[in-house]
Amino acid sequence: MEKTTITDLSVEFLPSLNAIDASEWDGLADDDYPFLRHHFLWGLEKTGCTNAESGWQPCHAVLRRGQQAIAIMPLYLKSHSYGEYVFDWAWADAWNRVGLDYYPKLVSAIPFTPATGPRICMLPEEDHDTVYRALLSGIAQLAKRQTISSFHLLFPNESVANRLVDESTHLRVGSQFHWFNEGFEDFEEFLTTFSSRKRKNLRRERKRVAEQGLNLKTLVGDEISAHDWEQFHHFYQLTYAKRSGHGGYLNKEFFTQTAAGMGEQVIMVRASLGDRAVAAALYFRSNDTLFGRYWGAEYEYDCLHFEACYYQGIEFCIANGLKRFDPGAQGEHKIQRGFRPIKTYSNHWIADARLSAAVGDFTRQEQVQIENYISQAKQLLPFKTSE
Repeated sequence: MEKTTITDLSVEFLPSLNAIDASEWDGLADDDYPFLRHHFLWGLEKTGCTNAESGWQPCHAVLRRGQQAIAIMPLYLKSHSYGEYVFDWAWADAWNRVGLDYYPKLVSAIPFTPATGPRICMLPEEDHDTVYRALLSGIAQLAKRQTISSFHLLFPNESVANRLVDESTHLRVGSQFHWFNEGFEDFEEFLTTFSSRKRKNLRRERKRVAEQGLNLKTLVGDEISAHDWEQFHHFYQLTYAKRSGHGGYLNKEFFTQTAAGMGEQVIMVRASLGDRAVAAALYFRSNDTLFGRYWGAEYEYDCLHFEACYYQGIEFCIANGLKRFDPGAQGEHKIQRGFRPIKTYSNHWIADARLSAAVGDFTRQEQVQIENYISQAKQLLPFKTSE
C-alpha cells in the first residue's frame, strides 16, 4: 500500500478495494449513485474485470486524518485507454513522438461506465478545497515515485470539474445526449411535444416492434432470475463480438454475482418472441436518474434496440418519477428521439510541463468545437419549438 503524508493528512493508495471495509467506504460514498458502491467496484475487481491483467489495476485513494477516513476517490493505474470514453489516444501518440511513455497513467473513473456522478466523496464538514488539494498533492507525489505520466478525472459533476481547474488540472468538455422528464403523465404526453412528422416516425418504430411479435417486460431487482442474468451475458457477448470482435469488458460472474446483488438499483428490459427471450437491455438507477448501460441481442430485430434501450427507459422514468435518463455515450440518433445534447466534463493533470501546456491548448480549442456542436445539435431536436 502506497502512502503519502501532507501536513496532518495522509493519502493511502489501495491496491485492492478489499483493503478497506465496505462500511468505511460506503460511509463516505454517495450510496444513491450505484456505481460508487463498494459492492459494485469490489464486484468488478473480484470477478477479474478490473485488475493488472485487464489494464485496470485498482489504486483507490483514501484521505485520512489520523486513522479516520475523511474522503475517498476511485482510482486505477491504467496501461491503456480502453473502457474510458474520454478519448486520449492522440495524447499517447504525442508522448511517444517525444520519446516519453504515456502509460502508466492514473484514472479516476467508474470502469466501462461513462456516467457523470460523484468521484471525490468526503465528510460533509470537510473543506472541499483542502480535500482536493491534498488528494492531488498525493497523486503528484505518487506519480513522481512511480514515473506516472498523468492523472485523469472522468465524468465528474460540473461543480467539481470547475473547482479542480484551480488545482493545476486542465478542463476538458465533451457531450452526450440525455432525456429530461418535464413532469409527463405518460409516454403519449411526451410525444405531444414533438412535431407531427417526428411523432409519426417514433410511433412507427414502436409499432414495428409489435408487428414482429416481440413482447417486452421490465424486471426490477429480485424479479430478474438467475436464468435471466445468464441469458443477458450471452446476449451481451454476442453483441460485443459483432461490434468489436471481442466478448466485452464484463464477464458472466460480474452479471450473475455483482449486478444481481444491486437490489432495486438494477433494471432489466427483456424482449421475448413467444416464450423465448431474444434480447435485453440493462439499466441502473439512482433516486432521480436512470442510467442505460448494456444491451445485447440474439438476432437483429427492426427498431428493437430503440424500444428496449430508449423508449422503455423513458417509460420507466415517467412511471417512477425520475428526472433524467442518461442512456450512455455517443449516438447522434438519440437526438431525433428526444434526447438533448448536454456537456460532460473531465480534468487532466500532466506531469511534464511541456506536454501539460500542449494539452491545455488542445482542451481550450476543443471546448469551442464542442460548444458549437451542441448548439447545432439542438437545432435537430424533434420538438415543436427547438430550444
